[in-house]
Amino acid sequence: MAKRKSSKRARSRRPASQRTQGERSGEPTSSSSSVAAPERPASGQPSPSRPRARDRAGARDAAGERPRAPWHPLPLSELLILVGVIGVLVSVFLREELPAALLAASIAAVAIGTFEVTLREHLGGYRSHTVLLALVPVVVFHSAVLLVAGAFTSVPRWVNIPLLALDIAIFSVLYKLLRLRHLDAKRERLLAR
Repeated sequence: MAKRKSSKRARSRRPASQRTQGERSGEPTSSSSSVAAPERPASGQPSPSRPRARDRAGARDAAGERPRAPWHPLPLSELLILVGVIGVLVSVFLREELPAALLAASIAAVAIGTFEVTLREHLGGYRSHTVLLALVPVVVFHSAVLLVAGAFTSVPRWVNIPLLALDIAIFSVLYKLLRLRHLDAKRERLLAR
């Protein structure tokens, strides 16, 4: 008897819109049916809070196929990266016998191949590489300023502070421009499908 009274109190505390038809009319209900399942819209559409698995899969490969290079049949960038990695490994293991120029050329080959692939994917709207593409010119600029200044005079350490502020400003501008360019390219790519 006490169990019935507690269930009636629990039912009466819920707003009328959340009560089932049997609770509104006063009919006794079993304890298992007192928990109502979430209602689905009558049109058969899924609830807006849970997207379909097909929609999630479509969002994942919405970018489509990777953009092709102008020299498409030949994987030039990938070969450049491979040759650069082999060159780095050879120069690390045979440190004494080979010049440092081999190491520098190998690192440059990997950097050029990687930069080309990331730039092509970014500008093609395939995948965003905004941070990397904005950071590369900043690093090149900072290094060039220090190398040029160091060639003619000794550079004090305090020069890095205003140079760092300039680096941050250049990075911010490049980041915004590259991000907008990628979003435009991605929108064009999705409309072309």
